[in-house]
Amino acid sequence: MKLNILGCYSATPRTFTNPTAQVLEINNHIFLIDCGEGTQVQLRKNKIKFSRIKHIFISHLHGDHFFGLVGLISTFRLLGRETDLHIYAPKGLKDVITLQMKLASSWTNYNLVFHELTSKLSELIFEDKKVEVHTIPLDHRVYTNGFLFKEKEGERKLDMNGVLNANIDVSYYRKLKQGFDVQNENGKLIKNKTVTLPPNPSKSYAFCSDTAYNEAIIPIIKHVDVLYHESTFLDQHEKLAAPTKHSTAKQAANIAKQAQVGQLILGHYSTRYDDLNLFKEEAQTIFQNVQLADDGKVFEF
Repeated sequence: MKLNILGCYSATPRTFTNPTAQVLEINNHIFLIDCGEGTQVQLRKNKIKFSRIKHIFISHLHGDHFFGLVGLISTFRLLGRETDLHIYAPKGLKDVITLQMKLASSWTNYNLVFHELTSKLSELIFEDKKVEVHTIPLDHRVYTNGFLFKEKEGERKLDMNGVLNANIDVSYYRKLKQGFDVQNENGKLIKNKTVTLPPNPSKSYAFCSDTAYNEAIIPIIKHVDVLYHESTFLDQHEKLAAPTKHSTAKQAANIAKQAQVGQLILGHYSTRYDDLNLFKEEAQTIFQNVQLADDGKVFEF
């Protein structure tokens, strides 16, 4: 699992910082999460192939989280894209993008598939044989979701010493990896767990975009390997968090601690702060395993 931070600052972009966008690589998938202004330039800088992006997840319809989307869609068209593009976003984004494309006479030459989100409860919005994605309802000034990405349990691993000693034909190896009991060459039923090992642990990643402190999300993100949680403010400006529906670094750490996550990544910093290390220091008074997001930073788990 690999996380590329394209942008992690709040509100207005600057020459040296970018609004929210990140790319999650998980089990051979490339997922774009949010698409603030300048995202496609950041994709270029980070050498992420446009053609590999097939699914885009937009948390909410504040501009610093989706103003880069129509430009990216248009660039896909100019590059001759043919692969379907799926966009999971609050209801209303389809109207915004469709109007822009209509007025510019720039209809895509590929299928643009919108999955409109309206539920205030967590729901499964994507699933295949390897990965599933659930929404994380958040508490912001407009309808907002985070996203929980979870690998499905992989195949079991062969204990080759056990397999050979049990005299199992190679034609049954696939069945063993899938968890089935099989017969050996003497017709004896071999229990799967006696000749296989557990699969590699499945990984999970929770992205919590703009939100006020919200303990309701804890059951949804319980025990995730990595939690990205917004931390717009430091503790000295906590009074600004509630009315703007944002969180402080300490509040993000409280969520991480209660959810018993493996690692916390902070982001969505207000541009009023010059020293990001202060966010980490404050969060670590509550939860120890804290990392700071920054534009261009890559995390591998």
